[in-house]
Amino acid sequence: MSVHVHTLRREQRLPGSPAEVFAFFGDARNLEAITPPLLRFRVMDSGADAIEMGPGTLIRYRLRVHGVPVGWLTAIREWDPPRRFVDEQLRGPYALWHHTHTFEALADGSTLMRDVVRYALPLGPLGELARRLVVGRDVEAIFDFRARRISELL
Repeated sequence: MSVHVHTLRREQRLPGSPAEVFAFFGDARNLEAITPPLLRFRVMDSGADAIEMGPGTLIRYRLRVHGVPVGWLTAIREWDPPRRFVDEQLRGPYALWHHTHTFEALADGSTLMRDVVRYALPLGPLGELARRLVVGRDVEAIFDFRARRISELL
């Protein structure tokens, strides 16, 4: 069964250097602060205060999607501070979730952050229908919320 891969692209200009902005995104716990509260997103780990980030780092999350509890396991595939990092879902609700974050220095000392998310749903035509009816809008809304929160926090 083939999957339809979709791409979400976002850009956001943020105050601070790429090193400063990258440091915020390099802390996995900040994901909780920039995810809509309705999702009840939580980073799960062994209780450590910080997750050591780098290639191969695994991060476990719990969240709720329309009230249904979901587990999510992500691997950091690339780690190139302060320029870029890539995370990829290993287990979770998507057939594919590949998220590239890039940070570009601008002449005025600010940073242009870019997100490129490639995603696909499981279940073939049924998954594609769910994406058209609900999931596509949900992903857009999550990234809209994220942009607002990031502007407030940085």
